Amino acid sequence: MSQRVVLCIGTKKGLFVAEASPSRTGFSLRGPFAPGVAVFSTLIDLRSEPRIYASCCNPFFGMKVLVSRDFGNKFGETASAPTFPEDDGRALENIWALEAGDNENDLWCGVEPAALFRSHDGGQSWQLVQSISNHQHAPHWQPGNGGLCLHTILRTENRLHLGISTGGHYVSEDGCETFTANNQGIGVGFMPDPYPEFGQCVHKIAAHPAAPGRLYMQNHGGFPERPGIGVLRSDDSGRTWRSIAAGLPSDFGLPIIVHPHDPNTVFVMPLEPSTRACPDGAPAVWRSEDGGTSWQRLSKGLPQQQTFFTVLRDAMVCDDLDSPAIYFGTTTGQLWMGRDGGEDWTCIFDSLPPIYCVKVAAV
Repeated sequence: MSQRVVLCIGTKKGLFVAEASPSRTGFSLRGPFAPGVAVFSTLIDLRSEPRIYASCCNPFFGMKVLVSRDFGNKFGETASAPTFPEDDGRALENIWALEAGDNENDLWCGVEPAALFRSHDGGQSWQLVQSISNHQHAPHWQPGNGGLCLHTILRTENRLHLGISTGGHYVSEDGCETFTANNQGIGVGFMPDPYPEFGQCVHKIAAHPAAPGRLYMQNHGGFPERPGIGVLRSDDSGRTWRSIAAGLPSDFGLPIIVHPHDPNTVFVMPLEPSTRACPDGAPAVWRSEDGGTSWQRLSKGLPQQQTFFTVLRDAMVCDDLDSPAIYFGTTTGQLWMGRDGGEDWTCIFDSLPPIYCVKVAAV
């Protein structure tokens, strides 16, 4: 049985670690680690030697990767951070994604400008994955509102899925020797061709291991003349996509997550597209229990007026306890928890710096 629930909260002013018993009451808070420095990505790695990794995006001293081997009581730096080769011509601007690889010490890292790095030694050294950097589409990718970033790294069976803004959805089925753009059905509201081969502003991709062929996507929607392109589902490992946005107040949003025990249950946080804020100032998480056919608004305990925060793409997660809780952090510094899959919301912390990412593990 789990002894505690651990949250890693990356903010504009450093990394915080929160902890509670499995009852999820009375969360304690420690930090900030890397005080004053933006943390856009974290990873709670529960493989043989449990570790917490976090990016450290210091504008003066460059990018660092932090690691803790005692569940966030203290952090040090790995021996190196991802770095482009001198002949590449690019400079690392941000670290957007840290994910566990296939083997014990393997790590993946997604960065800005859009590129993929891999480590085989727990982050002590990094290698650029040339196949995505050298892809024929790469010279034509353009920055989205948050930059030209590779923000999603998702493994399903023998496939590695990448989400790039604004490149689209790319998949490798041969161990990263090659990548294919799989964007059929993913719309682009701001281009003359609404369904191009690539160039989509993908916001996040999610899946469940029990249904590896099914993927969910939050794409850049919010275009009245092209409705429904923002929340999508694939049932063929991402080769084709279809809209599941009907019933939502907006098809624009940033995060999308899947219930840990049910691949049919998916959660989104609709936002007003021009302001990236809660529609009508009334925040809510929306849940579908039938794979996106219908949606239910979950707002009990959340403010219902004059609330205009944003929830970023990596700032909403779900723990894997028997009755899972949803967590989301806001750009105004609140961390909310929704018990019973979002049925009842409580603000755990209300005065943190702007929250960029949240990860959770029951250990």
